[in-house]
Amino acid sequence: MTPLAPHPPLRVFYGDAARRERWVRTLFDDAAPWYDTTVAFLSFGSGDWYRRQALTRAGLQPGDRLLDLATGTGVVARAASAITTNVVGADASIGMLHAAAESLARVQATSEALPFADASFDFITIGFALRHFADLDVVFRECRRVLRPGGRILILEITAPQSRLKRALLGAYMGAVVPALITAVTFRANVGRLMRYYWATTRDCVRPDVILAALRGAGFEEVKRDVSLAIFSEYSARLLPASRAAGRSESAGTRAATSPDRREWR
Repeated sequence: MTPLAPHPPLRVFYGDAARRERWVRTLFDDAAPWYDTTVAFLSFGSGDWYRRQALTRAGLQPGDRLLDLATGTGVVARAASAITTNVVGADASIGMLHAAAESLARVQATSEALPFADASFDFITIGFALRHFADLDVVFRECRRVLRPGGRILILEITAPQSRLKRALLGAYMGAVVPALITAVTFRANVGRLMRYYWATTRDCVRPDVILAALRGAGFEEVKRDVSLAIFSEYSARLLPASRAAGRSESAGTRAATSPDRREWR
């Protein structure tokens, strides 16, 4: 099966597509100490408030066990910690994990192969990192596996506008202004390179309908996308509670038995 990549290979950055994973991991490792500063540039300092509001809107409750995938330095995990104290951050970049707060429970892991038992979490978050995965289908199936019945997933992303003018304006800010400013502030070319890559993955990311379809294909229900300030996408979905899932399975079995010529789509 062909992997559902979030964007085409960006060979201008890493050449051969086979080098992408190692190149991206090294880029994030090198830029980790300055990542929080960079995030503040992108959000004009309003990121913490926005993340807490998004988590509240998605239904995060005190006592929920939350897994923050591709946690980076833990910006979403820290926002979640204001609501529930049971938070785990997972990331493939050891540099990012070292730069995260000591109070955050951290695990080095790729999102395509999570080292957690089935039904381990009540809530999963992916904060502005969806574009860095190799295969959305695999990641969403792993999310479904480690979520408990009735659990929820929230994906925060920046979606490039359809309008050519708005896309050009956002590209000028994210792809030119921010990289230049952050390079000047940190004296690190790799940090500016990370921001240029960040914009390229945003610009070329698959459209929202593809992400929504992939969530449904992985077995999630109540799949939806809400939009804030025209570019901030909040994808949310839920696993069926065990009782409803069993009822659906039984109904499907009955239909199959009574309608042998009917083909069920998965």
